[in-house]
Amino acid sequence: MKKLVYKGLLGVNILLALALLFSYLAVHIIPEKFALPALFGLAYPYLLLINIMLALTWAVLLRPEALISVAVIIAGVNHLSNFIRIDKPDQSTEGTFKVTSYNVRLFNIYESNTSGSERMIIAFLKEQKPDIICLQEFYMKGDPKEKDSRIRSALGKNYHSHMKLTAMRTNSYYGIVTYSRFPIINRGQIVHPGSSGLTIFTDVVIENDTFRIFNNHLQSFRLRSMEKSFVEEMAGSSDNEALETMKNLSVSLRRAFIRRAGQADVVKGQINRSPYPVIIAGDFNDTPVSYTYRRMRGDLNDAFVSSGYGAGFTYRGYYPANRIDYIIYDDKSLESRNFEITKVRYSDHYPVSAFFRKRN
Repeated sequence: MKKLVYKGLLGVNILLALALLFSYLAVHIIPEKFALPALFGLAYPYLLLINIMLALTWAVLLRPEALISVAVIIAGVNHLSNFIRIDKPDQSTEGTFKVTSYNVRLFNIYESNTSGSERMIIAFLKEQKPDIICLQEFYMKGDPKEKDSRIRSALGKNYHSHMKLTAMRTNSYYGIVTYSRFPIINRGQIVHPGSSGLTIFTDVVIENDTFRIFNNHLQSFRLRSMEKSFVEEMAGSSDNEALETMKNLSVSLRRAFIRRAGQADVVKGQINRSPYPVIIAGDFNDTPVSYTYRRMRGDLNDAFVSSGYGAGFTYRGYYPANRIDYIIYDDKSLESRNFEITKVRYSDHYPVSAFFRKRN
């Protein structure tokens, strides 16, 4: 019996170690060519956790098999540092400006929970006092100019704005918006044809220097209508129903991986052509173990990695927690002094903020 348990545990360990190793390919392989690594990359934090638990189990038993998972974990330790920071940085924010990015989930207009209403979120942002605010899944009803003026007034800091809106139905709009208390000298957008993905760039002047702010909401999995049913009904489904649900899910995931990677390529091209230092913020809908993240970050720095502390999870919806919201920046021109994930439950995302100081 002991031998059977040993073989079973060893077999499971080898399979899960290989799954973790396979997830590392997600940052290198274009999903259009082969999408399966992207799915494993999405599961990276949980594959990592399981492998840690297996390594500890073998270690408690004083077995050398612990080295199986340990070796694979060490091979991807650079990915771990993109999720968890254990070195607490000097978090002095004196002389900095604050950038906040927040997916506001349409101000919860389709949710039974009203705690994330527009009024509450705007009040929260006013209290936080960011100098630059990048909002995704922004929703407004009525005349856009009038609504924009009212929100800027409610924020209470003489903000300038740059919006990209798409009509949802008569008199209702969906999109992204960037607010800046610094002067805006140019506004532009990047079109993602046939997609819900949105990107705008906004040139702002900060103490005589111009910076280009990219606000992104890259292709989502478009599973919101399936989220509750997938989580709540899978256990009660028949085998055929469960198989069909999984098939539909896999198709949606693959399509999103491919579109998001293409969008990341397009945005990265614009980033490379920017005449100014850049800050890239938003909801990438992908984890740090992904082609999308690697392309968007490139040779830039990640504010969480350089100045964050603790676990970097920013998504808190029906699916397992993960890190999909980012603030990336040009570290030749800027220094990130602190990074915050504010654990407010107004949306299925947490707002993220970075405090920047210009380099001399």
